[in-house]
Amino acid sequence: MPAATAPFPPQAPAAAAPPAAAFGARILTGLIGVLLAVILAGLNENVTKMALADIRGALGIGYDQGTWFVAVYAAASVCAMAFAPWCSVTFSLRRFTTAMLVAFAVFGALSPLARDYPTLLALRTLQGLAGGALPPMLMTVALRFLPANIKLYGLGGYALTATFAPSLGIPLAAFCTETLGWRWTFWLVIPPAAVAAVMVWRGLPQDPLKLERFRVFDWRGLLLGAPALAMLVIGLLQGERLDWLNSPLIRVLLGGGGALMALFLLNEWFHPLPFFKIQLLRNRNLSHALLTLGGVLVVLLGVILIPSSFLAQLRGYRPLETAPVLLAMGLPQLIALPLVAALCNLRRVDCRWVLAAGLGLLALSCALGSQLTPAWSREQFYALEAVQIFAQPMAVIPLLMLATGGLAPQDGPFASAWFNTIKGFAAVAATGLLDVLTTWRRHHHSHMLADQLGSFPLSADGESAATLARRVQEQATALTSADLYLCMAAVALLLILLIPFVATRIYPPRAAA
Repeated sequence: MPAATAPFPPQAPAAAAPPAAAFGARILTGLIGVLLAVILAGLNENVTKMALADIRGALGIGYDQGTWFVAVYAAASVCAMAFAPWCSVTFSLRRFTTAMLVAFAVFGALSPLARDYPTLLALRTLQGLAGGALPPMLMTVALRFLPANIKLYGLGGYALTATFAPSLGIPLAAFCTETLGWRWTFWLVIPPAAVAAVMVWRGLPQDPLKLERFRVFDWRGLLLGAPALAMLVIGLLQGERLDWLNSPLIRVLLGGGGALMALFLLNEWFHPLPFFKIQLLRNRNLSHALLTLGGVLVVLLGVILIPSSFLAQLRGYRPLETAPVLLAMGLPQLIALPLVAALCNLRRVDCRWVLAAGLGLLALSCALGSQLTPAWSREQFYALEAVQIFAQPMAVIPLLMLATGGLAPQDGPFASAWFNTIKGFAAVAATGLLDVLTTWRRHHHSHMLADQLGSFPLSADGESAATLARRVQEQATALTSADLYLCMAAVALLLILLIPFVATRIYPPRAAA
């Protein structure tokens, strides 16, 4: 190549936003189809994860192999979230979304039929790519097609993927494994996915292909970004099992992934048609929303995993017996989310303080949870879940307003790529963080109780060693759960402190209209 050749083509002009189709029953059908697709993608990941013990038993795979079953899906899903918005613009929103839905259903149907473990991992990876490509489409559709006065309700539908869908994972996993059979943890999403594909194809308008975008295809970004995300996700999910940096594999995954990510971001800054528009981070509200989203997802994952783990370990609850606790929090979201969206849609309401109130309620719920004792059962958790009903949408919908308010129409796909990738990656990071905290606090409390046992007898005369050991383990589990709740409360309070210093006020779309 001659030395005078520029490393990149001249800056590509921003593509004009496609003409907006008139909103009506057809567009609404397409939007509902995309919303259903996104919920199904989240449910598939959560249901198969919660039913992993049954899947491992049926397929004859060990614990370590089961962790890779989860890790490859998560890595593929996060990678797809990063690059799907570019593909939707290039191939058209309707074509790409429908194709991903069909692929998602087909690979899900084939997964439980796999004859060997490598084939299962390959199918699971491909399904992760298809499923991860769906969530960015919902935000893109809402920003592009919905009128200003109801746009916030569409974004509220996107919030269901962070609040409503995760709560259904354990109940549906229990229903499939105990009633229908383990294969239905894969097959449960296939019929509604077919319905969603028809709704998307009939509802969304057909944009022309834009294959000319391949002339400035960001191949360096793909070759740097996809391995970086995959390595970081797998490193975080496998870190606890392999003892983190004491493992050469984890050091390579996290160190190599971090280095590739730095090169990826540098490439995206200079590329004329990037997958990620780094310059958007100059928008204080978007930067704040992305940072806060990561913290909120840590808390939301914690309030699901802590009670389910506590009830399983101390009360011996199966997933079906834990399900009512999570359903008490998840199902009312269908009412709470529209109400919170209506509140934020009022011009006189500052969404920053709705966010602060939501984070405050999350902190309150977690502070109440920190008072748990080994005597707690399912009934004691209902009060905590009642607080979560409005706390969760109040913490998520304002973030969507802050992330999307004031963006130009052509920046919608870039904002979707940022928001969804951070959402997917933060969920993985939250899992790793909770694993670390759980192990650390359990070891601390177990050692502390063992030391106290030597100096101060904790049992009545005649109590067997096995019974005493069980009591110590129960107490250590309760103290660990209480500590985790306190950590979640601290995260929520820290996020409140960021609001006055970072975010500027955003008015709802209808106010601007």
